[in-house]
Amino acid sequence: MNSSIFVKSKDVFLDIVNAKDYIQLDRVSTIYQSLKDSIKKPLKMILLYGKPGTGKSMFLNKLHTDLSTTMDVYLYKTPILDESEFYKTLAQDIFSTKYSGELNFTQFMKIVAQKKNTTIPVVLLDEAQLYSENLMEKIRLLSDTRTVKFVITLHKTEKEDLIAKEHFQTRIWESIELENASSGELKIYIQKKLMKANCFDTANMFTNKAVNKIYKITQGNYRDTNKLLYTLFDVYVSYEESNQYSKIKTDQISTKLIEMAAIHTGLINA
Repeated sequence: MNSSIFVKSKDVFLDIVNAKDYIQLDRVSTIYQSLKDSIKKPLKMILLYGKPGTGKSMFLNKLHTDLSTTMDVYLYKTPILDESEFYKTLAQDIFSTKYSGELNFTQFMKIVAQKKNTTIPVVLLDEAQLYSENLMEKIRLLSDTRTVKFVITLHKTEKEDLIAKEHFQTRIWESIELENASSGELKIYIQKKLMKANCFDTANMFTNKAVNKIYKITQGNYRDTNKLLYTLFDVYVSYEESNQYSKIKTDQISTKLIEMAAIHTGLINA
């Protein structure tokens, strides 16, 4: 097998969020379709939550890509923590209104009242747990006007569960939870990602035994799996570069090398 396939395979698992990298799994696709359907409903807010690494950012990116041709949709990948900057950004993006100087909530709501859109714009807010409680309250008030629809993501922890229950239960009409992959889904995910990049040889190297080992380490978390496999293929590349290629199997993934990669990435302790 040409060693360049390992370099190419490594790059498949780079830790970047790109809608083009979305992998279609049956359960995930069903959830994604329900999210798309929810956008069409007269909902004030939609909450997308799950543990870190379950694909929330990927969902938002894909949603933005899919809807932007037919709707006014705006994606904020990084929270805008300054309130005035947040309102100014929304005013510019949604209502094409530039505002110099500070912009407070009352002033922003006047802009909203003056600029009634024929269609309701959709705002996608990633990492919403980073916004202040005060700003989240203003976002909720804005959603109550039904002039802007929000889809927000939250990490699922005990703290964020509490936030969701306390602050959103009266306003969110739809909440969608993302979970880690099962062992079977993880194998499909890994192989589909590799085959999408034409890395068919390495895709075929993942036996059930190897995938079960990966699952045991990552619990099916997509981010941890990507991190582990990036390092795993880096190990394969380093073996080849140090002329020790003959010492490793190339017909199937070695569980020993999976363990080595997991130690390198800190997913297991040596």
